[in-house]
Amino acid sequence: MSKLKNIIKQLSPEDYNAIYTSLAESNAEKSAHLLRFLREKQLSDTKIMEELEVNSNAYYTLRSRLNQKIEEYLLQQMESPRTTLLKKVATINDVIFTKKKAISLATLKKLEKELLDYDLSNELTVVYKTLKKLQVNSPDQFNYSQLYNKHVAYMLAVDKAEDLLSEYFKKYGNYILTFDETEKLGLSLLKREVENVANLYQSHRLYIYQSCLTIFHRLYMEPSLEPANEEQDSIETIFQKVEHIFDTYALDSIYYHLKIVFDFLKMEYYLRINQQRKADKLFDEINEDAPIFVMNYNLYTFSPQFLLTKLERHMKLDTENLLYEENKALFEDFEIDKNNTAQYIIYVTYRAISCYYCDKYDESAKWINNLLNDLSLKKIPHVLLELKLFLALQYALKKEDDLFNQLINSIQRQVRILGKQNCLHILTFTKILKVSLNEVKKSKPAKVQTYLNKINKEAFTKVSPIRYIKFDEDFINRLT
Repeated sequence: MSKLKNIIKQLSPEDYNAIYTSLAESNAEKSAHLLRFLREKQLSDTKIMEELEVNSNAYYTLRSRLNQKIEEYLLQQMESPRTTLLKKVATINDVIFTKKKAISLATLKKLEKELLDYDLSNELTVVYKTLKKLQVNSPDQFNYSQLYNKHVAYMLAVDKAEDLLSEYFKKYGNYILTFDETEKLGLSLLKREVENVANLYQSHRLYIYQSCLTIFHRLYMEPSLEPANEEQDSIETIFQKVEHIFDTYALDSIYYHLKIVFDFLKMEYYLRINQQRKADKLFDEINEDAPIFVMNYNLYTFSPQFLLTKLERHMKLDTENLLYEENKALFEDFEIDKNNTAQYIIYVTYRAISCYYCDKYDESAKWINNLLNDLSLKKIPHVLLELKLFLALQYALKKEDDLFNQLINSIQRQVRILGKQNCLHILTFTKILKVSLNEVKKSKPAKVQTYLNKINKEAFTKVSPIRYIKFDEDFINRLT
């Protein structure tokens, strides 16, 4: 909420009036009133809800939509150099056919400088191709031919870096589902390849792409946050350099959108070094755009991780029971990519756990069943087992004995195939569930606690719903 308030407070009077008028004229009166309350009055959220006559769920939806409307307006008002330059590049042929050669050369050289400033390699190749044609009878043709070849190579390097970046986060998704050592090695090789590509050129765009990967890799794939050698920058230094680039090219549309990626990485970094206050501030800002972040940013980071971090945060604060109502507003129009297996599993895990903590076991089971029907998870048997185990828990809590027994038998058959030694945590949890359905009530809580003491929660995969269940007194009471 603080992010939205700050944005509204910093709007110029002209922008504020334009947004307010637009909302009022489009019959979004409550959004207009909310804008006015946040701009002109020092009211608490509770008081604003009373003024607007809405409940907390509707209020959260209003805030989210207002934030989206403001961002759309500000984007439209941005004078994008990228757009202006693209228009200029599109008119190059008009210039060379209608202007004197000296004017054409001067125009192209000015355009070259502007394109270099914004690191627009694709458009530079068009400029250099035209310059070498205009200078066909001049010694300068060789120079422009070389520059053309150089920027074609650079353009391919940027494309290569983007492809490697998306491939890395796709592979990371596969890795957390399998923890296969080959996948882990592949991540390190992709990181090295991105570094090699970035080192070919002095390019702030390549540096940004490299930084997305470097910081994430240190946070999740390396034992220490410190650089491996003195030649590498610390994470703090990388953040500072990235911020300087974003400030320098404040009107670059790609950088405008990538700010949230580095906010996410900063939040994860602050959590690692126990700077909770800084992490909380960033969490609040990212959470307002969580659906867009999870859905659209997986080419530049592993965005579904935010949902797992959010689960852990609420568990730590004992506020996990608030997630269900928040999700109804936050993910109202959310569309998950079911072809992105890791993202889909994490999203379903997040939604199913949110239902579990509000005692909505039917809905929780429905999320898991839909996932199992949509995806074939035979290649990741441990993930499949753990999802089935969580589903069995929902059946146990609903006292649906027949469905529970069928599922437990299926789990036990799969455990025998994989080997009991590889599934001790799963076997222990099945024993807990069986105790819960035992008609003999005597000493049930003690037996459940005994088995819980034997479970190593870290043995569950990172995407397992079981990993995000609190094995506390409340859990024992639910079962017994």
